[in-house]
Amino acid sequence: MLNLVERLFGTWVRDVSARTLRADGMAGLLGAVLVLPQGIAFATLAGLPPEYGLYTAIVPCIIAALFGSSWHVMSGPTNANSLALFAMLSPLTMAFSPAYIQMALVVTVMVGVMQWLIGTLRLGTLANFISPAALFGFTSGAAVLIAVYALPDLLGIGAAGEHGAGALLRHVAGQWTWVQPAALAVAAVTVLVALSMRRWRPHWPYMLAGLVSATLFAWVAEGQTAGASFSSLRMVGAIEVPWPHFSVPQISLSSVSELLGLAFALTIVALGQSISIAKAVAARSGQRIDANREFRGQGLSNMVGGFFSSYVSCGSMNRSMPNLQAGARTPLASVFSALLLLALVAVSAPLLAKIPMAALAALLLVVAMTLLDLPRWRQLLTLSRTEFGVALATMVATVTIRLEIAILLGTLLSLMSFLYRTSRPAMRTMGFDNTSTDRQFVVLGDAVKTTPLAATDAHALPECPQLKLLRMEGEVYFGATQYVADTLHALRHMPHPQKHLLVMGKSMNFIDLAGAELWELELNARRAMGGDLYFHRPRPEVISTWKTTGFTRLLGPEHQFPDKRTAIATIFHKLDPEICKHCTARVFWECKTVPGP
Repeated sequence: MLNLVERLFGTWVRDVSARTLRADGMAGLLGAVLVLPQGIAFATLAGLPPEYGLYTAIVPCIIAALFGSSWHVMSGPTNANSLALFAMLSPLTMAFSPAYIQMALVVTVMVGVMQWLIGTLRLGTLANFISPAALFGFTSGAAVLIAVYALPDLLGIGAAGEHGAGALLRHVAGQWTWVQPAALAVAAVTVLVALSMRRWRPHWPYMLAGLVSATLFAWVAEGQTAGASFSSLRMVGAIEVPWPHFSVPQISLSSVSELLGLAFALTIVALGQSISIAKAVAARSGQRIDANREFRGQGLSNMVGGFFSSYVSCGSMNRSMPNLQAGARTPLASVFSALLLLALVAVSAPLLAKIPMAALAALLLVVAMTLLDLPRWRQLLTLSRTEFGVALATMVATVTIRLEIAILLGTLLSLMSFLYRTSRPAMRTMGFDNTSTDRQFVVLGDAVKTTPLAATDAHALPECPQLKLLRMEGEVYFGATQYVADTLHALRHMPHPQKHLLVMGKSMNFIDLAGAELWELELNARRAMGGDLYFHRPRPEVISTWKTTGFTRLLGPEHQFPDKRTAIATIFHKLDPEICKHCTARVFWECKTVPGP
């Protein structure tokens, strides 16, 4: 029986004890407190009534924890998923309307099915193609959009009639004279308390502290004579106790095909977040993550959650890291968090109704400030301008165009940058430092930037005028053959070309058919000019491809060498002795056997 439970939920069930239950209970209480303001704020951001954020923090949280891979990741509503859902569905129908809610639930079920299929078909490695730079750019773009969409409630003005960041900013500019000072005051209190708490008490629920402080401030100010304007503030309103109830989402069949594309894009967003957060938490806890099991767990949570009034959920960094730091030992911490959330809402529902919307908007602004992560932007610019460009392009696309297109664009740019880097493998000229007694093997420079005539420079190490030593660093596949062929052609057509070429192949990891054909053409060209082609330590994978294509027979096994000493000793006897007599480079040890000029 225990083995069956382990296969179903994982090996952590063996570790459950009174001690772990106590630790998980305390961590679960923190998780419930953290998700209470987040759930309300994120549901509003998603265009859904506040209670839907709390629904999403219950059923999906339990299922993802029990059937996923990570022991510490807490699933539920997230800012990126909420914003993506709103951005994709709001052009189709009015946010907060019954039709919008039904579409959100159907999309959630679709996302769950896609996630589950990816995990079941063991396609979890697909998540590796979503580069961290693209995901970071999307997150930063989402941060900008979160701040922009929070502006109307933050300023106390009416909602915009059009969708899109540009339209919303124009709406805010046009309504500037109607800004409510009371809303700004509530927002300022929220941000001030939340940021102060996060700085001085980082382990305390700073979002909850900001929300409570702002609500008390508005309540006290409303009771004062000078605070009459506070009575006009928009409040959250009545919130039902989020007891999950089963219902089948209802939409027309004509809408299903339209929602499939949106569901696919949301799947990419959710999976990218989930695996990134799971890996980040696992790096702290030392746990090994099974990506396919994690995807199955997330998929099952969304499939079931969609029938219990939950919208798209995934792992939440804002709750997962505190859950680990609070001492959670098993996934039961997520189960306790969901159950304790029910109790908290049942007790505090009348108070939650009096939360000003300006306070929630201010919390979203705090979240946006955290997600933007300016220090990481500076670090990315320093480390890699290419990755910085991918992140920047993804961020701009996230703000200006549809979110699903932005994610695909970022992923495509990352793959293109990777292909460009691999299409230009390093080709370096090697030689011997004849100024030292042991003649160390050293890099002389890039292949096409060094020539035998470099020996005329007093500070340059000489090369043999007849034998080129070339180290290949990278794969010679169809995307790289043009660059490699151009480099080899340039070496053969220099003013004083070296007829013989010895390729150091231990860093040439693999070749394909195009790569094999390239080396065959180079072999023919070298022999046509009176020289030859040789290889030092080609990898077994490369040799296998050569045997399959017949290149080994053309090259001859005597042209492959296990070490440099044997290779040079063998090739030296094939060099033109007349040229050796007049050579002053004297690169190899064998050169001492030839009379000098």
